[in-house]
Amino acid sequence: MRLFTKYRPYFTPVCLSLFFMAMLQNASAQTSYELNTGWKCKPIGSVSAQGDQISAPGFSLTNWQPAVVPGTVLTTQLANKQIPDPFYGMNNKLIPDIYKTGRDYYTYWFVKDFKEAAPDAGNQVYLNFRGINYSCNVYLNGHQLNEKIFQGMFLRQRYNITKWLAKNGNNRLAVIVYPPDPVGNPNGGQGGDGTIAKNVGIQYTAGWDWIQPIRDRNTGIWDKVIIEKTGAVHIIDPHVVTLVPGVRQPTGPQQPAIIQVSATLENATGKPVTGYLKYNLDGKPVSKKITLTANSSADVQLADHQLKNPKLWWPNGYGPQNLYNLKLQFVTAANKISDQKDIEVGVRQLTSEWNSHTQSRQINVNGQRVFIKGGNWIVSDEMLRFSKMRYDAEVRFHRDMNLNLIRVWGGALTERPEFYEACDKYGILVFQDMWGSGDCNGRWPDAKKLEDQAGRRKYPDDHDLYIRSVEDQVKMLRNYASLAIWCGGNEITQPDDILAAVRDVILPKLDNTRWFVDFSNSLDMGKTDKGVNGDGSYNIQPISVFWAKKTYPFNSEVGSMGINDYEGLKRFIPEKNMIMPEYNPATKRERIDSVWRYHTYIGYENYIDKYGKPKNVKEFAEKAQLVNYDQYRALMEGFSSHMWDWYTGTIIWKTQNPWSAMRGQMYDYYLDPNACLYGLHSGSAPVHIMFNPTDSTVSAVNNTFIDLKRVTATITLYDMEGTATPVTTLIKDIPQSGVISLLDIKKEVAAAATSKGAFLALKLTDANKKVISDNIYWLADKTGEYPGLNEITASKLTVTAKQVANGKIAVTLINSKQAPVAFFNRVSLINPQTKKRMLPVFYSDNYVSVLPGEQRTVVIDYNLPVVNPRVSVRGWNLVERLVEVKK
Repeated sequence: MRLFTKYRPYFTPVCLSLFFMAMLQNASAQTSYELNTGWKCKPIGSVSAQGDQISAPGFSLTNWQPAVVPGTVLTTQLANKQIPDPFYGMNNKLIPDIYKTGRDYYTYWFVKDFKEAAPDAGNQVYLNFRGINYSCNVYLNGHQLNEKIFQGMFLRQRYNITKWLAKNGNNRLAVIVYPPDPVGNPNGGQGGDGTIAKNVGIQYTAGWDWIQPIRDRNTGIWDKVIIEKTGAVHIIDPHVVTLVPGVRQPTGPQQPAIIQVSATLENATGKPVTGYLKYNLDGKPVSKKITLTANSSADVQLADHQLKNPKLWWPNGYGPQNLYNLKLQFVTAANKISDQKDIEVGVRQLTSEWNSHTQSRQINVNGQRVFIKGGNWIVSDEMLRFSKMRYDAEVRFHRDMNLNLIRVWGGALTERPEFYEACDKYGILVFQDMWGSGDCNGRWPDAKKLEDQAGRRKYPDDHDLYIRSVEDQVKMLRNYASLAIWCGGNEITQPDDILAAVRDVILPKLDNTRWFVDFSNSLDMGKTDKGVNGDGSYNIQPISVFWAKKTYPFNSEVGSMGINDYEGLKRFIPEKNMIMPEYNPATKRERIDSVWRYHTYIGYENYIDKYGKPKNVKEFAEKAQLVNYDQYRALMEGFSSHMWDWYTGTIIWKTQNPWSAMRGQMYDYYLDPNACLYGLHSGSAPVHIMFNPTDSTVSAVNNTFIDLKRVTATITLYDMEGTATPVTTLIKDIPQSGVISLLDIKKEVAAAATSKGAFLALKLTDANKKVISDNIYWLADKTGEYPGLNEITASKLTVTAKQVANGKIAVTLINSKQAPVAFFNRVSLINPQTKKRMLPVFYSDNYVSVLPGEQRTVVIDYNLPVVNPRVSVRGWNLVERLVEVKK
């Protein structure tokens, strides 16, 4: 939540004039803009000129091609239609791989003309690169800005270009970008032959078991290029720390919090400058007078500020995500703003402790223990086509899964500020790995790797670059409330000198308020009764396993399969390859089409056949959604059922894909959710009633900080005709952060489900009869199959859709009393022109079932430029209907 002061503006004409003059004066002293259009490029092999010549504004760019910046070489080639879409079919095989072409093939010049006049005396202009992969030289108007070749994917660059700006304001920037070296052999291993890890960069670009190799290894100006204009003094890497002592609640009055603010100030001029570093929070100014000598910098710590009755930031499911806007300024003695940084501050305090009962790490926020329900994240797009809107959509999906943490996997990157902004907004804690993986960096022997374990344990080649990159990225990200955990790497620690520098020097100095764990499945994360730690499993499981089999007490990677429905598959699988996988019970293996295999299909074994053997791919994909929902609902229910007894948390492998892969995703690359997402939405709900398939007990979990008093639990069984058999109604108290057993219904379930299966409806209502948890299971017969579902009669569902706000539609599903269960209904928003699903769109719930005589409402939220969209509803026993939206 931002701070606003209510007032009645009153300006005389003179005051108004002075006000706007001051605004213009301040604006000219501190502005920034991106260089993100109008770039041109050319491969190095077709350019004979040098950088000082190319960056001269008079140098001809005839026959240079348009370039995408931020982006990679492949991004540009795709935009210029020089390569096919690598996400479709086997197209990626048609794109030359850098290991075979050599590095020059993907070494490119990038050029941008821009207007920026030389500033008035004392004012400064900076050129900032937030990320280039992998090495580069930078030229402006005939001058090389870097003294030696710049290296490192995760190291920002900042140049004061004031003296190099053209007098007429017409400037040219030229950057030559070289690929990583070595580029790695994509031989089918995890990270190929492992040598990609000799660089300080992304490792998955050489291929992994869930992605094919990225042919240019993400070479390019992959992150933002920003021109920044300031006065004489520049604010660099400000740091905001919030301290929230004691044990807090999300509601009610709060004791004060402490705000600590510091920054580095740089005077870029040849004269001393005096001024004030200042901010105003909650109406109280905090400032410090500073004098900077000529061409100097200083680290400045402001006095602690006591924020009264703070509005705290909480993880998703526990409380609101309040945010304050803190404007940190350096104001000169002449009362001119030299520089300003706008920082969104979530007031919260993170701590961690060892839980001796579970034998694992416990995360606390504002003094309260938080049960971690997380998802593993690779990167938003394998070609690094990032956007604020896409980040917001993906993180919002994680919020909708009722998760509270994302782990950013160590074979990828330190995520961008826009990702963290979305996590702050939606209350998603972040477990940020640093760069490294057990596969590439030598945890295990691996015949696919070029070097042995001892050799790989020394990666990367440049330890100093790695350490400087960590330091830089910590400074960039440390102000985000959502950043909770720093991790040394995926499944392996870094070499001793790097680990010591990060753990003992960088983090204590630059960010000492977060937990650092040396690697993702370290013994500091947790350990079993045998004193070991690990991760997995990664494949489909009997749902009883999630409930009954004790795994690692803070498992950083555990998951299952997950493909989208038929409409999703059509986006990247050619019609000729729409061949349904065939499961062989004798070999317990599936026969898989080549495109499915290339897109890393992981397999459903015989789980789909339990619903009746599908006749075609469309039916296969539809039935897969039933398995998806059941798997991920059970996964999180099982872990939640042992909350604080066996576990302090779990992190799903994985929740998203940066490519059109066919495993480990709650939504596909195109941002179309599948039933995995809504199974998690149910199983991860903060207050949830659930059925244990191992012992047929019903239990309830309360994953909040508030005791729930006199909650009514209703348990009902339904047969395939829709006839209800009430089991019981109970009134119980559910303690905060706790799980209670409600009832053993083994006999009732056996009687109802033995021959054809049955539906089990569970419901929790509060003292005001408001539904706080609603959960419907489809139960198998005594053989573990679902024959009754294939006999269920057609649904009698009534569907209406009404526009309730701009970009918001309420879809109401009403089932007749004299009808079967309207089972597993998918709601979609349809573009009336293309007749295709609109993406991204957010649903309050989906794949919903409606009991006889009841109704459900699904709220659709979208922000897309489509006029008069229609609503599609289809279900297991409902033929698809298209519904007009009433205004």
